[in-house]
Amino acid sequence: MNINFFPNLFLWLLLISLPEIIFSQSIDFTIQDVKFKSEGITLAGSILTPKKIVAAVVIVHGSDPVKREMEFAKRLAKEGIAVLTYDKRGVGKSGGVYVGPSVGTNNIDTTNLNLLSHDANEAVKTFRTYLKDKKTPIGLIGFSQAGWIIPIAASKNPQIEFMVLFSCPTITTLEQLRFQFYTNGNNSFWENHTEADAREHTKNDPDKYQFVATDPKISLNTLSIPGLWLFGEKDIQIPVKLCIEQLNTLKVQGKPFEYTLFPKLGHNTVSENDTAPFDISVQWIKQKTLKIQNLKTQVWQKK
Repeated sequence: MNINFFPNLFLWLLLISLPEIIFSQSIDFTIQDVKFKSEGITLAGSILTPKKIVAAVVIVHGSDPVKREMEFAKRLAKEGIAVLTYDKRGVGKSGGVYVGPSVGTNNIDTTNLNLLSHDANEAVKTFRTYLKDKKTPIGLIGFSQAGWIIPIAASKNPQIEFMVLFSCPTITTLEQLRFQFYTNGNNSFWENHTEADAREHTKNDPDKYQFVATDPKISLNTLSIPGLWLFGEKDIQIPVKLCIEQLNTLKVQGKPFEYTLFPKLGHNTVSENDTAPFDISVQWIKQKTLKIQNLKTQVWQKK
């Protein structure tokens, strides 16, 4: 009796623990590691595939040296949105060199932004090969610095069919730096300054760095895909009201761009503490991609 007790106990423990492991891995989505080439280096990431896919997105990073955005990707995958997220160039398991510091000319000069947009496009091309349903729309979703990267990528890649931008600038890189240096990380900035004051400095402050500015409006003017911007009114990294003004100008020209402003939020509009921006973005993605899929079906039926 004693001889068989411990093996039987081990088997019993295995049987009661195994279903829990399988359940946690398969209830909403699967995760698969992936590698792809971009400009001579290898980038490493993960693909999250829901059981029923309604859309697909590639996550584009902000300016910091960040690895793949797994927690955000899981939130999307639970909503039926397939995700490819990867370690930024020179970070984690990705090759290449991360260009920093986070604030400075080398991080946001045209060369680096173009390089990062190329990485995003290669991620989209790779992702398409993993999606079984070729009608599944693929978009880009990103944060902050991605406001310059996503339009560049989308203007060069017809596979990108929509874009979602959290706290992303629509002004030039130099204008954004002027505003950021002016606010100087002061969380109480908007309690002591007016919108007119901020605009004056953003437009006219002398530049601390000298480089050719990237203007996202150049790429945005070439796009006809739907886009959604989500802003926090208390942002001290980008001048939100000025960015919205630029979007309104583009909307008047017929661009399918939308935005939502959250009066109580700052630069972090993807926090789990306030899910409203995330929830709105998911609802928007589902609505837009359903229309895209219906149009694809109509075109294919005519063929």
